[in-house]
Amino acid sequence: MHLFYTPDINSEIYQLDEEESKHCVRVLRLQIGARVNLIDGKGGFYLAEIISDHPKKTQLKVVNYTAEFGKRNHYLHIAIAPPKSIDRFEWFLEKATELGIDEITPIICDRSERKEIKVDRSNKIITSAVKQSLKAYHPQLNQQKSFKELMLQKEDAQLYIAHCEAGDKSFMSDEFKALEKYLILIGPEGDFSSKEIEIALQNGFVPITLGQSRLRTETAALQACFEINYLNR
Repeated sequence: MHLFYTPDINSEIYQLDEEESKHCVRVLRLQIGARVNLIDGKGGFYLAEIISDHPKKTQLKVVNYTAEFGKRNHYLHIAIAPPKSIDRFEWFLEKATELGIDEITPIICDRSERKEIKVDRSNKIITSAVKQSLKAYHPQLNQQKSFKELMLQKEDAQLYIAHCEAGDKSFMSDEFKALEKYLILIGPEGDFSSKEIEIALQNGFVPITLGQSRLRTETAALQACFEINYLNR
């Protein structure tokens, strides 16, 4: 079944935008009477029927609706310093969306090599991954912020920081509490600075290890994403 992302759907009749209409009619060659699925990114999953196959303004009629489709039992927020290669960051966005993530915040750290991302492009990658993995929830991608700004943003969540400096660190499973909200910090390719680690610890973040291997930034973030989802399975 073909799937379309329709975040602004609010009635029984819905009109696809020009780009999606063209894809529906010209590329997929769907006609009046064909049925498709819609997701609104907020948990709504719809079965709809094409009632007008205009290539610029295809109209659909909702015939069935499911709320909270595929809702997970926890909330995962990863704050990650984007790596120098934007392709690697976009790979993380795609794979984390497929695995299951709720919120992503790009952070600028003392050792960051990349200090800007294109939010619109990144959101398109997330949307594509949402559709591919048949999810009704669209992860929230925040505007980038500095590490200090993130520290001022108090969250009622389990707080973790993954870093490579020496010292006592736990495996995530050692500190883990199920079915909750989590915020995990993943640093840049040169790791968090000692000062940033100290600030995070002062703000209640628990230092964690993701294993003995030295991981790339995007791999570490995906590993953390997998672990939280696995522990809450």
